[in-house]
Amino acid sequence: MDNPVLVEVTRGGLVESRHRGSLAVVDASGKLVFGVGDVAQAVFPRSAIKALQALPLVESGAAEALDYDDAELALACASHNGEHVHANTARVMLMKAGLTEDALLCGPQWPKHMEDAARLILEDEEPCALHNNCSGKHAGFLALARTLMLSTENYIDYDHPVQQEIRAVLENLTGQIIGADVCGTDGCSIPTYALNLDKTAMAFAKFATGEGMDPVRAKAAETLYEACVNEPYMVAGKNRFCTDVMDAFQGRVFVKTGAEGVFCAALPELGYGVSLKCDDGATRGAEVIMASVIESLLDTSKAEEKALEPYLRQPLKNRRDIHVGDVRPVEDFKAVLRGG
Repeated sequence: MDNPVLVEVTRGGLVESRHRGSLAVVDASGKLVFGVGDVAQAVFPRSAIKALQALPLVESGAAEALDYDDAELALACASHNGEHVHANTARVMLMKAGLTEDALLCGPQWPKHMEDAARLILEDEEPCALHNNCSGKHAGFLALARTLMLSTENYIDYDHPVQQEIRAVLENLTGQIIGADVCGTDGCSIPTYALNLDKTAMAFAKFATGEGMDPVRAKAAETLYEACVNEPYMVAGKNRFCTDVMDAFQGRVFVKTGAEGVFCAALPELGYGVSLKCDDGATRGAEVIMASVIESLLDTSKAEEKALEPYLRQPLKNRRDIHVGDVRPVEDFKAVLRGG
């Protein structure tokens, strides 16, 4: 089926481009509360499920054994900007596990913002794996392997015990069988799996509530949730949707972006998980969809509305800083979200 147009891009008084997508809002029992488009389609959630991938780090006792604080646990769930605070925190996570950056297999990456890249250039340094947006996740994998006395040399391999445990967690939370037939390789070199959109949303409803989890896993989910909402800057960084929204909503929302237009969210007060995919992979389209969903589902304060506004209707400016258009939800989508 063709997914509907959910976001439009205007220039002047006309629509120049359109973003199609699908969206699932699901409770912990698997009931579809709200859906748009093909909610059963399999998509690669990529980095949007890092919090789920971090569960073994906590439930195994490794995070406690290494005395990881909220900032370090949040970084284990992060797609960060590669700012100094992010790279340094990943370094400390590795040091606590008796490792160095040489153990990371995520590859080097330039920081997202020009000023952070310029800092490296001025100091005559090259970006390294610590600057990779996934370095916290990889540091967590390595910490888990080190604590369980497993090999750290091939921790990214499909058959490594760390990846096997992550796969088992995803199967438990989604109810899907996940094998090599739905496996790809992520940008940071770990296995990534195509999961049904509605099943991924259910996993985040469980993450939000602890329902459908054994007590140890539920406690680990609570620990990671609290770490991320307490330290939202570590989850992304400056001028990022995830950080800005979690900072404003003060524990009411966990939200995480993934590559190619995927977003996931957990809304504990409603008991819902959210998963969405912008078909063309555009982050700008996915941000508008997620901001619209949060606005429609939650009673928002003025501070929360202010934080959502730049993402609900994203202004487009030209090279001379002139406002030339907007990225905004289509009226039909807004009406459906309002229940009208």
